[in-house]
Amino acid sequence: MSENTHLHEEPSYLVDTGKRKGILAWLTTIDHKRIALLYLWSIMVFFIVGGILGETMRTELYKPGQQFYGPQTYNAIFTLHGLIMIFLIVIPGLTVVFGNFVMPIMIGANDVAFPRLNLFTWYLYILGAAIVVVSQFTGDGPPDTGWTFYAPYSTQTPLLPWAIYATAWIQILATPVIGITLLMIIAERTFHIGFFDPALGGDPVLYQHLFWIYSHPAVYIMILPAMGVITEIIPTFCQKQIYGYKAIAISSLAIAGVGYFVWGHHMFTSGMSKEAIWLFSILTFLVAVPSAIKVFNWVATMYKGSIDLKPPLLYAIAFIFLFMIGGFTGLVQGALATDIQVHDTAFIVAHFHYIIFGGVGFAFLGAIHYWYPKMFGRMYSNRIANIAWGFLFAGFNLLYFPQFIIGLEGMPRRYFDYLPQFTTAQQISTWGGYILAIGMIIMIVNLFRKKGEKATANPWGGKTLEWTLPSPPPMENFTTPPVVPEKPYNYD
Repeated sequence: MSENTHLHEEPSYLVDTGKRKGILAWLTTIDHKRIALLYLWSIMVFFIVGGILGETMRTELYKPGQQFYGPQTYNAIFTLHGLIMIFLIVIPGLTVVFGNFVMPIMIGANDVAFPRLNLFTWYLYILGAAIVVVSQFTGDGPPDTGWTFYAPYSTQTPLLPWAIYATAWIQILATPVIGITLLMIIAERTFHIGFFDPALGGDPVLYQHLFWIYSHPAVYIMILPAMGVITEIIPTFCQKQIYGYKAIAISSLAIAGVGYFVWGHHMFTSGMSKEAIWLFSILTFLVAVPSAIKVFNWVATMYKGSIDLKPPLLYAIAFIFLFMIGGFTGLVQGALATDIQVHDTAFIVAHFHYIIFGGVGFAFLGAIHYWYPKMFGRMYSNRIANIAWGFLFAGFNLLYFPQFIIGLEGMPRRYFDYLPQFTTAQQISTWGGYILAIGMIIMIVNLFRKKGEKATANPWGGKTLEWTLPSPPPMENFTTPPVVPEKPYNYD
């Protein structure tokens, strides 16, 4: 890296330097860092809305019987909650924010290949979000289907780019399936072609297959970038070279490859042949192997490392703990005998949130705390960040772990009401939700309070290219082509 890169004096990308000023400068920007922040602000707004909807559900479930609203409203709220959290936050989140902001810098690029197309994707995201949400309130009444909408019926780069590369393959291969499925629904409703509706000669189970062919790989679209983030955080705060670089890179591609073929375990109770059950079951167990390789390598990296327990590392450790719980409970659903017991129970709710919120969500929060100084050029309070983490970690486990227990006892998911025997667990979950919300408020206030101290170029002692630039980076990332280190995690 040239020395003058460290002394770059051009204005920050956060300052308007062109002819356009204010909000217009942001809405017409082609700088990948500004586009990443447009996504970040949008996702934060959607997260607050989705979180409030989730808290209202937990409050309604505090006691048996109706508290504030009826079952139709409850169905509408959990549909909107799932829709917003999955499609507007978790699936795009890490890729569009940190893949946009950090990855071009990590690989030594000044911007992405098609910057105007990059901005156009944000406009499509906002337009699509508006259409999706508004569409739920058109037609015969409020939404009540849930987020599934079942029909009637390189070795010299950091490891985050490897994770995003694997994610891109899943997006390319899986996303067209859901697009085709939507076209089939439109054709069925418009031209009365019988694809899914039994009254027209269709099969609702076909919709389930097509939906999960997309939606299970979508889980890996969510989790692979999260794994990439954890692989960046751990070496930095252990000041140690990552253990098993090639194994981590290959395991990302293995998850993407095998994970595309395991959708059938969602449908064991829908009915399928013994051969299909066996095949989907063994594939489900196989996809756990590359995930386990990553966990082993993360823990091995921490072993005998110079651990600096800063907030990003706390979120990374929480990710490993929560993701392992989510992964082990996922194997319960991979075997037919146990899947029949827990299918469509609160156990599934708990497992899903341990993977999505405990995994992707905590990785996203870790990424924010890790790259926040680089993105905004200032520091936050580590002490307050640690307090927020404590509330979030405790609240999350209080919220979702009781759902494992009552799920095994037979509590169905998506039910507006429940038997008195489940009251205690539901009340613990509700209080956990409130504690979680307190942690989120503390975290947001800490990150976006008045300016903290100015961040140096490399406040954490990281070794990848983004830490060689000023904080925040200049409009054009590099004044001279950077030299990509042969071993980006070399702390020797």
